[in-house]
Amino acid sequence: MNTQTIDQTKLDTFINRAFGDLSAGYGGVMVSLGARLGLYKAMAGAGPISAKELAARSGCAERYVSEWLNAQVAGGYVDYHAVSETYELSPEQAMVLADEESPVYIPHAWNVPASMWFDEEKAVEAFRTGKGVAWGDHADRLYCGVAAFFRNAYRGSLLSAWLPALDGVVAQLEAGIAAADIGCGHGHSTVLMAEAFPKSRFYGFDTHRASIDAARRIAADAGLDGRVHFDVAGAMNYPDKQYGLICFFDCLHDMGDPVAAVRHAAEVLAPGGTVLLIEPFANDRVEENISPVARLYYAASTTLCCAHAVSEGGRLVLGAQAGEARLAEVFRKAGFTHFRRAAETPFNLILEVRR
Repeated sequence: MNTQTIDQTKLDTFINRAFGDLSAGYGGVMVSLGARLGLYKAMAGAGPISAKELAARSGCAERYVSEWLNAQVAGGYVDYHAVSETYELSPEQAMVLADEESPVYIPHAWNVPASMWFDEEKAVEAFRTGKGVAWGDHADRLYCGVAAFFRNAYRGSLLSAWLPALDGVVAQLEAGIAAADIGCGHGHSTVLMAEAFPKSRFYGFDTHRASIDAARRIAADAGLDGRVHFDVAGAMNYPDKQYGLICFFDCLHDMGDPVAAVRHAAEVLAPGGTVLLIEPFANDRVEENISPVARLYYAASTTLCCAHAVSEGGRLVLGAQAGEARLAEVFRKAGFTHFRRAAETPFNLILEVRR
């Protein structure tokens, strides 16, 4: 029998990496608890604080709070002052952990892996049978986690950077056009645009009824009844209103037939109209996508994005790391002739498409 020689240094390095990932998984549970119990918010701006003081501020039991704080210190999420035995949340940490309006607020995102774990048996079955798992068949924590996580990213970039990067679109929205938000989820992107451009009319479409119900509540709370309309509809059958702007926010790669979805967009796009395509950032080759962000996207794509596309027939399963070249080919097949990377972030590609 042939035996391989083990490089102990490489083995130790890999064990440390794997254990670091395991530690991060445990840490995510702590982040979720800290957010749900208001522990981070109670620390924000408070300066050095003891476990007893934090327990009193948050209405939690001191012994649990003390252990939670030490886990936060061990992970670098909270600072510790040994002389006074106090804990402190820095302004930078507070932006990520305590400020729900911050574009980098992250605790809600931990709902996504929570749902992935809950649905593990469905993923196992999908792997073994090749069948899909529809978006609506996942645990409820998925929908609120994705919506809340993307909401802040859109709030931080959509109006200030992404729309202005498109040629002439802001002026059209200011003058008044019809705009469609395909795969709108809870409608945060739709509502943001409607608030900014009162002369335009916005229509959000999604196949997930519970998300559409949530979007209608969010629009009503924002006082946008009558200017924003949400309906249950797929990417290939939403109504034709000759839209001056059609948006796909992080959803085209989830669709079972993205070419057909884009072809329908071409049919209902007004002359001179624009498609705004927001997709997870990815380079075109696997070896160029080796990073924590790419790993997150590939993992989510495995159990969520690809699984849903397969559930819709899977004519072309792009996945969340499709890359610009494959996305451009989808639009070329649908008859579009203009495809441009308008902007990018470490997390997203912002693409401008026209016929």
